[in-house]
Amino acid sequence: MARKQRTPRWLEAARRRGPEDVQPSGRSDWLARALGKAGVMPRAQAEAAIREGRVTLDGRVEHEPFAPVRPEMEVRVDGLVRNLEAPVLTLMFHKPAGLVVHGSDAEGVGTVFECLRERLTQPLRDYEWLAVGRLDRDTTGLLLFTNDERLVQHGTSPERHLPKRYVAGVVGPPPEDALRRLREGLVLEDGPTRPAGARLRAPDVVELTLTEGRNHQVKRMLAAVGHPVRTLHREAVGGVTLDVPEGAWRLLTDEEVSQGLSFSVS
Repeated sequence: MARKQRTPRWLEAARRRGPEDVQPSGRSDWLARALGKAGVMPRAQAEAAIREGRVTLDGRVEHEPFAPVRPEMEVRVDGLVRNLEAPVLTLMFHKPAGLVVHGSDAEGVGTVFECLRERLTQPLRDYEWLAVGRLDRDTTGLLLFTNDERLVQHGTSPERHLPKRYVAGVVGPPPEDALRRLREGLVLEDGPTRPAGARLRAPDVVELTLTEGRNHQVKRMLAAVGHPVRTLHREAVGGVTLDVPEGAWRLLTDEEVSQGLSFSVS
């Protein structure tokens, strides 16, 4: 039986108000997300401000964080008009080992969101930053963040085939036959993989370039050819190559986003 798809909370809030608030795709957003996207305040803070009655839409106090907001509406926070026109911002972050790409960490080590926000300068701290994909706790390297959910969808969509380059330290030196199998594609428990770019950088170091993003795929592919991963590092996504030290970040230029990630920022 097909699983029933849950109605988004912003759409439920819009329907409670009436059909005039249910707009075509791309014409509206929900209030707390729009405030985070525009850099007014991070989404959690925006939700609290809305519930406290500090936000108005067209002169009316709004208490629903998922209330639809349209471009022509006047939005005020603490009495000040706030512009919700948001530029597409993207940054690279060099993820250290140990951090998780989740909202919280049950083991108490920390999350990439906490680590990044501590390092950001104003006004960038006031944006809601979304991770473009994930990396395992023990994986280091390039992790992209953006304030625009469309870029997240673009960067993680299976149809885009955006290449991602990894460097893996493995157990034992892989022979040419193992590299050939990686290049041709393997059959894993969840189906065949797309052909990958594979070459040696050192006797026990493999560079692997994937154009898909399954769970733990690099580790599973290398284990399937008899060379389990000891260390894993992502150094590039599309045409964007990591160039900052561990724990550091920098904003990408519009050219890097449009050409390196094939995403239009307009």
